[in-house]
Amino acid sequence: MFEKVFPFKRYFNQLYWKMVLFVFFCLTLFIRFPFFFRDYVDRDESTFILLGQSWADGFLPYTQLWDLKPPITFGFFALIISLFGKSFLAIRFFGALLVVGTALCTYFIAKRMASPKTAFWVAIGTVVFLSLFGSLQGVMSEHISIFFFTLGITFLVLRTSFLNYFLVGLCFGLAIMAKLNMAYPALFVGLYLGWAFVRTRKLSSGFIKLVLIAIGALLIIGLTALPYHTQGKLDLWFSSVFEAPLAYSNAKHHSATSTLPIFLLVGLLFFVGYWKKLLPKTDCRVTLLVVTSLGVLLSFVQAGKINGHYLIQFYPFVLVLLGIALEKLPPLHKKYYPILLLLLFVPMESYLEYANIIKNKNAKGSFFNGEGIDIPNYLKAEKLDDKSIFFTEYHIGYWLLDKQSPTVASTHPSNVTREELFPFMQNPRSTAQEELKYITGTVRPELIIARKNRSIFDGRRRELNKHIDSVIKADYTLLKTIDKGLIYQRIN
Repeated sequence: MFEKVFPFKRYFNQLYWKMVLFVFFCLTLFIRFPFFFRDYVDRDESTFILLGQSWADGFLPYTQLWDLKPPITFGFFALIISLFGKSFLAIRFFGALLVVGTALCTYFIAKRMASPKTAFWVAIGTVVFLSLFGSLQGVMSEHISIFFFTLGITFLVLRTSFLNYFLVGLCFGLAIMAKLNMAYPALFVGLYLGWAFVRTRKLSSGFIKLVLIAIGALLIIGLTALPYHTQGKLDLWFSSVFEAPLAYSNAKHHSATSTLPIFLLVGLLFFVGYWKKLLPKTDCRVTLLVVTSLGVLLSFVQAGKINGHYLIQFYPFVLVLLGIALEKLPPLHKKYYPILLLLLFVPMESYLEYANIIKNKNAKGSFFNGEGIDIPNYLKAEKLDDKSIFFTEYHIGYWLLDKQSPTVASTHPSNVTREELFPFMQNPRSTAQEELKYITGTVRPELIIARKNRSIFDGRRRELNKHIDSVIKADYTLLKTIDKGLIYQRIN
């Protein structure tokens, strides 16, 4: 039955799938393993862990703590924490499995449109680009969303049964509820399929398939709302998942024109490649990937910025298209093969991190490293872990100390400055200045953690930085400096 729905076995056997999967797993583990011991790579990951822990403790996202992501992202972390406890290793290992799964999906997608050899190298590229170059070694919401989305595209490419279209909808729903911007490529895919069904005059069956996709996606969205409905908090779910991202986007922190050039450039490259027959334009699956890529790019334009980890959602589809295009070019002459040895230097970030954890082990007796780990360890050793704390940096420390942020808005330190989100957090304070004055004047944390040679808030928020700097100068003393971490203790 399963083989009829999703015929993995036939495709696996054509290229010794166990060996291929083993290679993907080993490469991913080699690249990402040294980062398993880091306190954090990106601050967003720390926030996801805090929300996941809160959910594992019985508090739905947005009720005790708050962040600007849909529930599936927090659910991923909550599930791991529930099963394995407070384990960096478990979280990073399952993040690595997401990368392996995404690479395997790109392998199957590419294999339907190119040779097994090309598909293999496309998947290898996926592992590399989802694990290196920036803050991609942590477990980001993009890793979760792109795994589910590429899985949905894989279902769509391998077999077009009615059940598969329903599975596509489930995958798209999971992707959207992990990172809301994936609604753009999902919509683009739906529009393209609708046009394809009209062009091929498969209106009745095509309509049913589109409905099945919609049902699958809406089912997932509805299931994330169900716990809130049972607790009478459906409005909190809706405002946090849908209204808050719109408010944040409309606040115009970034300009859409800053991302429009890359959108136009990539669109032009696709167009030229398509009509120059570097890509087989008769293959509707290629068009599907082009449409998906443009949908992802449009979501970046709407957001008005492109962070390095955003591109996680873009790489798999572009790599498949690039692999198909390069396959049309003449093969590389053997005399150039030694140049390929340069590929050994690609994971330089991993080599450096291996050296870092060995150095940390020799110096401090532990592979686990970073101020977000060392500061909590110091506070425990000095029996200061019972004090109230405000982490303006290294806020993974809340998790390690079993602490909670002073306010809901300070779950992620930068959220203190995002006034447009306060109504969705059910925050009684309306401005960042009021929020900060409440933390420093009413909550009055015993300890404040900051970072050396860096302003606590964005440099553009001069009034906020001026206020907290004056509070620290008047009421706190520098207790300890740990690498770049500063521990201030209240004296007044």
